[in-house]
Amino acid sequence: MQIGLLAQLLSFREGYRQAGVSRYIEHLLRYLPAELESEDRLTVLAGAAARNSLRVASLPSALEWNWTRWPTSKVPVRILWEQLAAPALAARSGFDLIHGPVNAVPLASRRPSVVTIHDLAFLEYPEQYPAMQRRYLTAITRASTRRASRVIAVSNYTGQDVAQRLGVDPAKIVAVPNGVSEEFFPRSDTPELAAFRARYQLPEQFLLFVGTLQPRKNLIGLIRAYARLPANERIPLYVVGGEGWMYSGIFDEVRRLGVADEVHFPGYAASETLPLWYSAATAFIYPSFYEGFGLPVLEAMACGAPVVTSNRTSLPEVLGDAGLLVDPDDPDDIANAVRILLTDTSRRVSMASAGLNQARQFTWRRTARETAAVYRDVLNEG
Repeated sequence: MQIGLLAQLLSFREGYRQAGVSRYIEHLLRYLPAELESEDRLTVLAGAAARNSLRVASLPSALEWNWTRWPTSKVPVRILWEQLAAPALAARSGFDLIHGPVNAVPLASRRPSVVTIHDLAFLEYPEQYPAMQRRYLTAITRASTRRASRVIAVSNYTGQDVAQRLGVDPAKIVAVPNGVSEEFFPRSDTPELAAFRARYQLPEQFLLFVGTLQPRKNLIGLIRAYARLPANERIPLYVVGGEGWMYSGIFDEVRRLGVADEVHFPGYAASETLPLWYSAATAFIYPSFYEGFGLPVLEAMACGAPVVTSNRTSLPEVLGDAGLLVDPDDPDDIANAVRILLTDTSRRVSMASAGLNQARQFTWRRTARETAAVYRDVLNEG
């Protein structure tokens, strides 16, 4: 079995593009080789953003790397590469199957293909995307899900969304959930955590949000909920994440509500610091409007942080019974859930324990194993 994996969105450069789909690709590469047979070959079709010798060396040596000279960090160039260069490369390399891990497969290629869909936010919130980007995402995702032999959805919710919105046959959609990395575990009372607290001058107790600053993360709703907490019960709120798009209203709301001294924006956090953020936090609050999976919720649980998150889309799947679900449109509901955690220590402890158990169900090894099974199913069909 010879697999070509489109990895132009794999990035080892700091910034919000290193989050999300790049981490998904990286973890597939880390764990897939162990799930393949010794004679199988996995070739990574990568671009300049992944050219980091140390990070590449940390991945399994069985991976084969094919570096494009095209400047695929530019979106139009990446699109052309995927649709023009990749099919020719697949033919020359003799791939049996091509995996597009982010919405797109080479439509002109005659090779069987698998496409992973992370979410359809561009259809749910079209106003949050530039018109050209929205049209491209809609067209390529629809065409790719129809062209592909299998569609991997990162949650049951996303699989249902793909079937309903794009008219894809449910029989060819396979839900393969994301996982949580092994470095995400509680670090209570360790010298490492103490040094981290000192570095960021963190208080003993604080609330945490982690994610790119963008409208669908509902940060304005979170800030409104935070401002409604009784002043004598509030602890600082740290919003950790890089600036994405349409985020200026977040800072405006902080100033309007007079909580600028209590809401902190440390910016983008390198992946190696995320377990420390989660471990240090009193509770993790993630009232997102829409998530294809919701990886920060899983990571927070794996680090022992009690979680409050939305009762929508995929988030109830990830949280299970381990935390509190809220209506993201209702700041009072969010505030009441946060207040429960702030005033009930025993509830925080029990939720942290339940979250650890829930997180153990999701591993990247499982993701890789189930992804490899999809490859075999496609190729066994002939």
